[in-house]
Amino acid sequence: MKYLIFSDIHSNLEAFEAMLEHPAARKASRFLFLGDLVGYGPNPNEVISRFRKLDVSSQVRGNHDKVVADLESSSLFNPVAAFSAEWSKIQVNTDNQAYLKHLPKGPVMVERFITLCHGSTFDEDYYVFSNFEAAESFKFMETAIGFFGHTHFPVMYLMRNEKIQSVPLSEKCRIRLDPNTRYLINPGSIGQPRDKNPMPSFVLFDANKREVQFIRFSYDYRKTQKKIRGVGLPEILASRIESGI
Repeated sequence: MKYLIFSDIHSNLEAFEAMLEHPAARKASRFLFLGDLVGYGPNPNEVISRFRKLDVSSQVRGNHDKVVADLESSSLFNPVAAFSAEWSKIQVNTDNQAYLKHLPKGPVMVERFITLCHGSTFDEDYYVFSNFEAAESFKFMETAIGFFGHTHFPVMYLMRNEKIQSVPLSEKCRIRLDPNTRYLINPGSIGQPRDKNPMPSFVLFDANKREVQFIRFSYDYRKTQKKIRGVGLPEILASRIESGI
């Protein structure tokens, strides 16, 4: 069984379509999504509609999904995130907003051995940027393998004998998972990478081989930039998908 795990599309239709067209995506038996379909980008409605046509086995909601679905206020967002969320609410049709409202809250367990969450296993909005924060998430994880998003940083945290190590995920790397080790893995972001590399990323997990493959790919970000500027979203949202910060 091969799982494609992806996160944080953020209304970037071009990046999402490029992921679906990637040769590795065609090898996947199942798709697992870690939240944030919307926010920041220019195509919230189109991304939701395209996502709904995809046979996604399991998914969780993200913080931007909650705000655009009117489940939470944008008051805790920074001004750019709040502006794009409020703009997205206007763009999303009633049917797609209802879909966002019914996205499940993480963590979600997949086939009793994988955990999915947006931020962490104990708080869907919590950011895991460090070994300490990963340790807190491990405490509440009931499986040996977990996947999370939210930070837009591709990384793997390993816990062995109560000690935690972080391993950045580099392009085309393959990692065989040790059955005596626990893992928290962030595949990075499809729509807005922030690790100083503008290329979107996802993970292909071969459950039979217990192997994780990290994949980056290119897309026509200039087309997305043109859309962002055309609809009047903040300029930083156009510039950062080119710089990857």
